[in-house]
Amino acid sequence: MDTADKPRPSEFWDEFYSERHRVWSGKPNASLVREITMVAPGRALDLGCGEGADAIWLAERGWTVTAVDISAVALDRAAQHAEEAGVAQRITWLRRDLTEWTPEGEFDLISAEFLHSPIELPREQILRRASEAVAPGGLLFVVGHVAFPPWSRHGHDEAEQAQLPTAEELAVSLGLRADAWEVETSASDGREVTGPEGQTAIMTDAVLKARRR
Repeated sequence: MDTADKPRPSEFWDEFYSERHRVWSGKPNASLVREITMVAPGRALDLGCGEGADAIWLAERGWTVTAVDISAVALDRAAQHAEEAGVAQRITWLRRDLTEWTPEGEFDLISAEFLHSPIELPREQILRRASEAVAPGGLLFVVGHVAFPPWSRHGHDEAEQAQLPTAEELAVSLGLRADAWEVETSASDGREVTGPEGQTAIMTDAVLKARRR
């Protein structure tokens, strides 16, 4: 495909979310629930918030949330879900291209759940920029695939799969030095996930949880 024929990222993601009335389950990511439930609430930034399940879950637990996504379709849907959950006043929805946007201010939690894309996305650059906005004592929390699910739109060649970092590799690539960060890394137990056509697979996640000293 010629570069001129490629859709803009905003167009791609608006089309992606327009394909179905609801793309995701509406439930918060299990790793977020497991790792953040006992963390005292403060200011949170949710990168690539999609339909808003994680942002809503955080708001329900007292967090003040800034939730960012490139898709207007996803954000409209997320805002409606927040209204229905009664937490709309605790969430600010921002339509931004993460490849160009820089967070303003500091946050007690910056969360990026499965920030992967079948079109070009400088994930490491986005996460490195985000890490600079973590307040002292705050958390950077990143969850990603160890391998893409078999039904995903991502390529499945060996080179692309090899680019998916472990939590330890991601911590190194983001420059999270031991004198500035206390890094906790783990891999979740295998979990069964369901694809858009009812397919199932067992997936393992790379989980990075790092606290700024």
